[in-house]
Amino acid sequence: MLFELIGVFVAGFAGAGAMMLLLRLTRNRLPRWLIPVGAGAAMLAATISSEYSWYSRTSAALPDGLVVAQSIADSAPWRPWTYAVPMVDRFVAVDLDHLRPNSQTEGLFLADLYFFGRWKPVQSVEVMVDCAGLRRADPALGDGSEPVWRDVGGDDPVVAAVCAEV
Repeated sequence: MLFELIGVFVAGFAGAGAMMLLLRLTRNRLPRWLIPVGAGAAMLAATISSEYSWYSRTSAALPDGLVVAQSIADSAPWRPWTYAVPMVDRFVAVDLDHLRPNSQTEGLFLADLYFFGRWKPVQSVEVMVDCAGLRRADPALGDGSEPVWRDVGGDDPVVAAVCAEV
């Protein structure tokens, strides 16, 4: 986050510098208020670029075995440009290298899911996936009680990622 803030300030200085150079090249025929406008436009462009590139940078930096199962694109009123091109601001990754098969039931696996969100800490959850029944057990209470099974079908991104691996 600190590096992104520094990058935005550098972009602001570069935008202001470009406007000052343009002013000098035109022999001060342009209005001077273009200098802060250039700085603001460059800062906004750097911020938007950073927001849109977050998903590709983060997913490319995932360790081996962690596979993106689902990405969620979103729009927001404070980012009006996301209505034209929605921005991925969160995704779910499955750790396929550490799938744990159930010794008593064939086709039943315990998988670790990692939830990544822009400006949020990574959260992890263990889920059970039944590849034979195409269902998933989400953690209910976290107290060791019986899991809550949901019939999600083969189209569920988590079930599809886990069952394609085995």
